[in-house]
Amino acid sequence: MATASVSPTISSLFLSPSKPSLPTRFRFRVRASSAMATKVVPAVIVGVGRVGRALQDMGSGDDLLVKRGEPVPLDFAGPILVCTRNDDLDAVLESTPKSRWSVNGMLEPWFQSKGLGDAEQVLAYFAVSKLGEPPIDGKTDTNPEGLTAAYGKWASAVAARLHAGGLSCQVLDKEAFQKQMLEKLIWIAAFMLVGARHPGATVGVVEKEYRSEVSSLIEELASAAAVEKGIVFDEGMEDRLCAYSRAVSHFPTAAKEFKWRNGWFYSLSQKAVAEGKPDPCPLHTEWLKELKIV
Repeated sequence: MATASVSPTISSLFLSPSKPSLPTRFRFRVRASSAMATKVVPAVIVGVGRVGRALQDMGSGDDLLVKRGEPVPLDFAGPILVCTRNDDLDAVLESTPKSRWSVNGMLEPWFQSKGLGDAEQVLAYFAVSKLGEPPIDGKTDTNPEGLTAAYGKWASAVAARLHAGGLSCQVLDKEAFQKQMLEKLIWIAAFMLVGARHPGATVGVVEKEYRSEVSSLIEELASAAAVEKGIVFDEGMEDRLCAYSRAVSHFPTAAKEFKWRNGWFYSLSQKAVAEGKPDPCPLHTEWLKELKIV
């Protein structure tokens, strides 16, 4: 699916070529690969930064690279991979023919506001540090098979592209995907907020030196998300998220893109308080106020 300087925050979405209702967002980190045994489905790639170029390198040479603001062609048969910041998604949709609509953070409210509630998505657990650098895959000591996942019409095509670039990617059904999407949202919200409380801390430093803080926040956010969505997360979430942080330990932390990350959890707090109920995320709210984010 898109954002910070790390792949876990770059927004991405892929669109179906013939249905007016399916966007997908994802962030990718890709490893350039010169020789590929598998033919990768050509795609329109919106965004010419680190992630967009990396995805292009994973292709078979038939992709069309489109800069932000340029129109997306109507007659291209493959998926559209959007590798931009979340805040650019409105502009991307405006430049995309409606006949082609088919979009790391919480995109559901945005999807619903655009009438795209059943959007296909990709959840990227990998990062591209600099333009042209190979990606770091989200393979960890707890999940050696990798954590990147996709679902929807183009999920297999996107997985094949990532595999061609040396990255892992699972194809999931919507229910399984949604749980992983929320887990990734908890990761970015928790680690970035704790890191912001300790200027200069990378995600690795947060995991190693501020484990108790991030563990408390993960538990709180996971509980709130489970109640709101009526789901049960798999056991071991904290271990999985901390393992991923060790895998991308050098990435910086920053409390930004509030609307797409921590904003969803804060909205749960606001809703509960307005209804006369206890804040489901009191620690989260306290630290947001401490940093003058809210």
